[in-house]
Amino acid sequence: MQLTTTLNKIQMCNIGSRGWKKLLKYLGKTMLDDESLPFSVILDSNGLEDALWCCYAAPEYNRVWRLYAVWCARQGQYLMTDQRSLNALGVAERYANGQATDKELSAAKDAAEDAWGAARAAAGAAARAVAGIATGVATEDACIAGDIAREAALAEKAATLAERAALVAAGVVAKNVAKNVVGIATGIATWVAAWAARKTTRDTKAATWVAEDAARKTIQAAQAAKFREMVSGK
Repeated sequence: MQLTTTLNKIQMCNIGSRGWKKLLKYLGKTMLDDESLPFSVILDSNGLEDALWCCYAAPEYNRVWRLYAVWCARQGQYLMTDQRSLNALGVAERYANGQATDKELSAAKDAAEDAWGAARAAAGAAARAVAGIATGVATEDACIAGDIAREAALAEKAATLAERAALVAAGVVAKNVAKNVVGIATGIATWVAAWAARKTTRDTKAATWVAEDAARKTIQAAQAAKFREMVSGK
């Protein structure tokens, strides 16, 4: 089943005046109406982020939005260091498919929140370690230690984002599922890309940024393809 909305339904969504002008021009319209509008068409016209914001106007598809949130979070699953986050994704997926109860989802959300808290604490400790080394004597050993500490800090920060994605996928109430998908998708794309770039190049900052941008575009392309698949009922 192809998922659809209407211009009138999405008029309160956060796509901005430029996004509205772009969509109306693509549709060849000047006024809002109640004509069926496929989400795949919004994706074609405005791109993924605007299409995700428009999901907020279609709570009747919350099952699909939650499954998409879980899929996006799983893109960063390899960064997760806490089994509670992985469990939360599984429960959220089963909940969307009618195979888990509200109580099970709530318990998974609480556990994922604890995992996120632990990840934040670890990231903070790693960041403080980097700061401490930075203020020390710039010896060769200190520089090596600094590189190791910065690597650990990045890993901890990436893990924190991944744990947060699992928490949001499991924990948001039904009416906020779509609204939080935007944060999950963009956040995962940013930090998975940053980690991928860090692991593939240790050259100049400029080279790392180029690698990060390429990785982000690859992730966002995959996210858009998956969104199209899900809203097209394939």
